[in-house]
Amino acid sequence: MDTAIEISELSVRFGDVQALKDVSFRFQGKSLGLLGPNGAGKSTLIRTLLGMIDPSQGRAKVLGIDCRSQRIALRKRVGYVPEKDCHIPGMTAADYVTLGGELAGMRRRDAIERAHEMIRFCGVGEARYRPVDGFSAGMKQRIKLAQALVHDPDLIFLDEPTNGLDPEGRILLLNVLRELHQQMGIRIVISSHLLRDVEYVCESVVVVKLGEIVREGTIADLKEISDRRWEMRVRGDLQRFNLALENRGVEIIKSTGEEIEVQTPSPGSDCILRSAEESACQIRRLQRRELRLEDAFMNTMNHGPEEDLRDDS
Repeated sequence: MDTAIEISELSVRFGDVQALKDVSFRFQGKSLGLLGPNGAGKSTLIRTLLGMIDPSQGRAKVLGIDCRSQRIALRKRVGYVPEKDCHIPGMTAADYVTLGGELAGMRRRDAIERAHEMIRFCGVGEARYRPVDGFSAGMKQRIKLAQALVHDPDLIFLDEPTNGLDPEGRILLLNVLRELHQQMGIRIVISSHLLRDVEYVCESVVVVKLGEIVREGTIADLKEISDRRWEMRVRGDLQRFNLALENRGVEIIKSTGEEIEVQTPSPGSDCILRSAEESACQIRRLQRRELRLEDAFMNTMNHGPEEDLRDDS
């Protein structure tokens, strides 16, 4: 696929605060998650890519369009779902989405027609003539998505799209987002601190910490199977078995009945098997443990990009 985002040594400073520092990456896929704690610089990065913030140095392109010098051309090709509500009091959903289309350069007649289509697609068609400021949190998020899609963009940015939603509303919205890139070919970039949402929707991630990118890759890359993290079911004298493990430098992560999770001091299971033999225990099941995205994320937050997640899980 063509490159969706290309950033080179991008920095943003607000007075004495360095919000982004020498950020460089390229995104060519269909769906990208921006992960990081609050204040990491995710929202600043999105707004810079939308041309809302001028970088202090560096270059950024979205869909081949320069984010600083071609802002109007850029906004005709992208959509944006901001974290905070941006509704005009008293304006109905239909008028709100229509306005979004007109601001993107659509003729009013086309914008009206497309607005009704997108409102139905986002699941709020029955409320199209109601004022948006009276909507529930879930309906407000979906109507924001409708206005981001009304002009048929090639890519949309979403900033914390599931904040404040109940479980049902969250799943409804996430399913719509998956449909966008899997079936409709609209690329998406989601900024979120909710790892489960990103894992459900996105194929790739960029991890941001203190304004810097500390990890990037596919979800599968970050969830690599560890050569040192093991799950097992053991029968026998578990106290003696655990002592034998500890004597060989094995860290016991979790021990619940016969189910034990450990981390070995070096790749491989030899020390586990020797401990079982020494303690006369029977290993009924032994397998390497796949990292959860949460594990990989926390490991990156704690250690940074130079650490191998497989060795520090």
